[in-house]
Amino acid sequence: MPKTKFQSIVFALLMVFFMVVAMEFYNQGLMEGRLSWAAMGRSIHEMKFMIPICFIMSFFIADPIASRITVRNMDENSDRILRTVFRAAVTVSMMCPIMSFWATLIFQKPGLVDFIPAWLTTGAKNLPMAFFWQILFCGPLVRFLFGRIFREA
Repeated sequence: MPKTKFQSIVFALLMVFFMVVAMEFYNQGLMEGRLSWAAMGRSIHEMKFMIPICFIMSFFIADPIASRITVRNMDENSDRILRTVFRAAVTVSMMCPIMSFWATLIFQKPGLVDFIPAWLTTGAKNLPMAFFWQILFCGPLVRFLFGRIFREA
């Protein structure tokens, strides 16, 4: 996977883009009870600021921590797929609460007393989607695209 800082940035941008797209569509669908063209339009508008927030949180906070946790718990002899899934699960377990925090703060705007319950509810709704989207779709798609962009000789 990424071998240089530039490649790490490209990989993170791809991952963030596809995760934010899916999670924005998912959350709009939850709010409306179904996904509609209007909800997709709102999702696209929200992506303008959610993508930068997600990139900063992921690249500078979650990814370095997930990398250290993975190195501590998986050795180089571990199955490559198991290492990849473990790293993705650790990343999602950090990013979901972080991004649910921002979504609660930006979109729900609960009062101080209601913030923690609203944040926990948002996280509980988002975690299953984020986990399965990352493990089954987004992660493999981004690794495929990244491999095509940075073909090794």
